Amino acid sequence: MPFEELPHQADVRVRVTADSCDALFAEAARAMFSIMYVACGEGGIERRISVSAPDFSGLMVDFLSELLFIAEVDRVVFSSFDVTVTGTNLEAVAYGEPFSPERHRGGMEIKGVSYSGLRIFRDGEEFCSEILFDV
Repeated sequence: MPFEELPHQADVRVRVTADSCDALFAEAARAMFSIMYVACGEGGIERRISVSAPDFSGLMVDFLSELLFIAEVDRVVFSSFDVTVTGTNLEAVAYGEPFSPERHRGGMEIKGVSYSGLRIFRDGEEFCSEILFDV
């Protein structure tokens, strides 16, 4: 599995792994929505997202925070992501479906993405990130 939950006392901490930097950001977004919603599918909704930041940590936080904002305001549940990272700029297309209380019950509300303990690193051939979600 591209992500695993790590122990944390109060919030949700995950380690995400991928074969490329682009895939790492996409998998981090998938992890976040998997925590928030038990069932995530594609239902014809597509959103384009552009984010720039001074460094990779900021790029990860800004990207995930933007997705949280869109999901809450537009009542959308995203399930897959096409991401292109160029330097500290990110372009993405997020695919999902309208939020349905019946279909999307059982997850955990994520209030934000924390800089605390955020790491983005290489482990051999894999790209890795550890992310703390405020719940």
